[in-house]
Amino acid sequence: MVLRTHDLGEADRILTMLTREHGLVRAVAKGVRRTSSKFGGRLEPFGVIDVQLYSGRNLDVVTQVDTLAPHGRSIMADYGLYTTATAMVETAARLTDVEHEPATQQYLLLAGALRALADRRHASTLVLDSYLLRALAVAGWAPTFASCARCGQDGPHRAFSAPMGGALCTDCRPPGAAAPAPETFLLLGALLAGDWSVADGSDERHRRESSGLVSVYLQWHMERQLRSLRHVVRA
Repeated sequence: MVLRTHDLGEADRILTMLTREHGLVRAVAKGVRRTSSKFGGRLEPFGVIDVQLYSGRNLDVVTQVDTLAPHGRSIMADYGLYTTATAMVETAARLTDVEHEPATQQYLLLAGALRALADRRHASTLVLDSYLLRALAVAGWAPTFASCARCGQDGPHRAFSAPMGGALCTDCRPPGAAAPAPETFLLLGALLAGDWSVADGSDERHRRESSGLVSVYLQWHMERQLRSLRHVVRA
């Protein structure tokens, strides 16, 4: 999957890709910005491609490309979908930042999320928040929304703390913890589990509240802000 591209020189372009078997890979597509290039339209961000690379001294070189799923065409035609997909691929790049280290689960998760986004299967807000929660879980930062993140007591609970890992009981609740609505906790659990029947039937106000909590949780555990997240058009 093409995560992002950067222009190089007058005609070349550097690609950052997430691959099924080799994790994050960077390569240069020579002459791709020329109108005569046979690769140009196949190397759009968010697309799934089958690519052949030649091992170069500093960067691999693209020698052959076949398009498998041109998600970029649908996504980039809609600004809301574009901002959402940009936040997804930035997250994927941060979570798989060691080049050539296999990250098959992250690859499959992102592939499914981009496909759902391009096909407009669900509201883009729900797709994004579900992807972010599940990507964090795969990375080892799975939140809990049913039992207490500190003592394990069964819920439902009414407090949430990103530093402490999710829902908290009354005894474990620290000062300043958020107090989401019960329906928001239900929605968060559905997004993490991929229960779309519950997620699709959720109310807009609970979607907004869950998005805020997901954003806080994501940026706390990644220890940095995602530049693209602030530009997401929530819908």
